Amino acid sequence: MIYGEKGTGREPILIVDDVETNRAILEEIIKDMGERPILAESGEQALELVKQWCPQLVLTDISMPGMDGYELCRILKGDKKTKNIPIVFISAFDDPNDIMEGFSLGGEDYITKPFIPKVVQARVGVQLRLHEAKRELMEMNRRLQVSVSEQLKQMELEKKNILYAMANIAAQNSDYEKEHMDRLGHNCRILAQGMQLSPKFEKEISDTCIETIELAAPLCDIGNIGVSKEILQKKTELTEEETAIIQNHTNIGAKLLKDIYVNSDYNEFISTSIDIARYHHENWDGSGYPDGMAGERIPLAAQIVSIMERYCTLTGEKACSREEALEVMGKEAGVKFNPDIFEICCKISRQLC
Repeated sequence: MIYGEKGTGREPILIVDDVETNRAILEEIIKDMGERPILAESGEQALELVKQWCPQLVLTDISMPGMDGYELCRILKGDKKTKNIPIVFISAFDDPNDIMEGFSLGGEDYITKPFIPKVVQARVGVQLRLHEAKRELMEMNRRLQVSVSEQLKQMELEKKNILYAMANIAAQNSDYEKEHMDRLGHNCRILAQGMQLSPKFEKEISDTCIETIELAAPLCDIGNIGVSKEILQKKTELTEEETAIIQNHTNIGAKLLKDIYVNSDYNEFISTSIDIARYHHENWDGSGYPDGMAGERIPLAAQIVSIMERYCTLTGEKACSREEALEVMGKEAGVKFNPDIFEICCKISRQLC
């Protein structure tokens, strides 16, 4: 943009001066640049016009009755909506202390009276170009952030897809029925929603937590991908060595999840998935594995998956009815499961699939 050619810009420029002659002179100078002068005779009026016009530049006198130019600058620079508007001080004084005061408050330039039109136009033009360049840079940065955010989301989605594909392979190796993992995720959601309505768990179960548990639950046995199919599908009694190999799937799964997200920032999905993969075979009385955790030391998400995995196994491959499954699990409450969660499970059991 070439300043000095009329009609090329039409940027609103706010002129603030209590002296009418000064306003008139600056108005003509700004008009000759092809911009749109907006006039204010006080700092208070200027603030109202800023809200109305959102000027691209403010030319303000320093010495004015009521609110002076310094106070006007301080207010504009202190508001996130107006802090990026360039402010150029105009004054009959050229004392270095006055100039430094203006710069210290965030002013961009300082023009002394009497006005030399070419000088005013040149310096205003510089500030307008700088302001436009800054706006373009901020917009580019915003677009870049959006682009990076979208790419990160896509990467997260691709990682999840890889994990679910591996979990499906692990499920097939374990000879689970096809719908087992889908049922597990759905039922974990139903149980978590029931817990959210309980005074005992309502502070621990948020809407986000429910969504995360549903998505993470199918990854509970992803570590089985590191166990041979022969051991996983063995129909006869396992040896001690084979039992140890199968139990190690909890450590394999947790490590696999950590390794895939090794360079990621904190991620609730992966953090919950790791807890579930590692601790969903821990028992309420401490008799489970891999760490022999007991009671409330076991992560809540792992407790939810543990009880729902048992239900899905009993009503799936064991072909038990809902009533039969709950009867079996009732004997295990307080041993394998948190009895409070089992009680909630019984209340919402008709919603389980």
